[in-house]
Amino acid sequence: LSASGVPGLNPTEEKDGNLPDIVNKGSLHEFLVGLHDEFGSVASFWFGRRPVVSLGAVDRLRQHINPNWTTDSFETMLKSLLGYQSGSGAGVTESMIRKKVYEGAINKTLENNFPLLLQLVEELVDKWASYPKSQHTPLCAHLLGLAMKAVTQLAMGSRFRDDAEVIRFRKNHEAIWSEIGKGYLDGSLEKSSSRKTHYESALAEMESVLKSVAKQSSGQGSSQSSFVNYLLQANLTERQVTSSQHMCIWAVHFLSVSEAVQERLYHELVEVLGEEPVTLEKIPQLRYCQQVLNETVRTAKLTPMAARLQEVEGKVDQHVIPKETLVIYALGVVLQDADTWSLPYRFNPDRFADESVMKSFSLLGFSGSQACPELRFAYTVAAVLLSTLVRRLRLHRVDGQVVEARYELVTTPKDDTWITVSKRN
Repeated sequence: LSASGVPGLNPTEEKDGNLPDIVNKGSLHEFLVGLHDEFGSVASFWFGRRPVVSLGAVDRLRQHINPNWTTDSFETMLKSLLGYQSGSGAGVTESMIRKKVYEGAINKTLENNFPLLLQLVEELVDKWASYPKSQHTPLCAHLLGLAMKAVTQLAMGSRFRDDAEVIRFRKNHEAIWSEIGKGYLDGSLEKSSSRKTHYESALAEMESVLKSVAKQSSGQGSSQSSFVNYLLQANLTERQVTSSQHMCIWAVHFLSVSEAVQERLYHELVEVLGEEPVTLEKIPQLRYCQQVLNETVRTAKLTPMAARLQEVEGKVDQHVIPKETLVIYALGVVLQDADTWSLPYRFNPDRFADESVMKSFSLLGFSGSQACPELRFAYTVAAVLLSTLVRRLRLHRVDGQVVEARYELVTTPKDDTWITVSKRN
């Protein structure tokens, strides 16, 4: 890569490339932070024997995204970690068609299942409202529970009203996700037969459940309004449909440590909604709530990386990027770049009132036409949660608590995060 004018690291080991360096840093995100600190906003390293270019600034991403925007960046990342080889241009068309189908299916799912989503949120808020003010509430446990109930019931139907089914699905989901996020990246999965067996068992069980759900949904025709049913109506093959709403965890945490933001959000909710439940039609009117969620995604570095495959030789500035090169978008680096965001480590939703800031955010794929369809689902669940929760309860941080992040393919707290709550009225 250095011969092509891209500065960066030489392989530490012939077979593993810079994987030992990534492991030593603790995560790919933390490795990329150091890489860009040392080599600038365009830098190179090696995944095994595969050359990689990483982009760590908005203007560099803008140069690369414009001619390469059609591929699915998150899927490219996963496929690359799993030994993906590029195919023909047909994959681009297929990806675009699938995105359109996903958008339609997610929109229909939200429209037809919104009362169920609201019910699940209200059940959780009722539970929190019953707690004494001194009781510590574990955010990760409760909000991942809410997310899994919402995702499974809205995505796959009434089968997941049974808590035992939800718990079993969540257990397999966590086993698979943790290995995709770490085990494949650092090579440790292949070196542990027990972990590999556990991973493959969880994957087989989840695939069996999803096939069963798809078969049941196709047999019931249009009588079901789940996401899987809408995909089947679109004549898609069975696909793994999983999601994780870590946005909710981080949003509630940030509100608990920022009383001023929390109160301003409360006043907007009262002004727009009064005492009525939130509706799908009202959510776009919650402008400040949207700013809070955007700033949550940015501050938490919710998705710290994505990737594109260089289908044809390209350039970023004076740097040539050869065909077949994996190009990492170091989003976690970009989201806290002081050249793009003033006081980047401060939680400040007001920054998203600036149109130029929103343009940068949209370019990164977190809003607008380039956002993945699943992100709308995440924003909707989080908006329903905050609109219900903040109008009824005040959120308080637990003194002395230090929240550290774990950076994999999605950023999560290393340990559970605690808050206390008190009733507003």
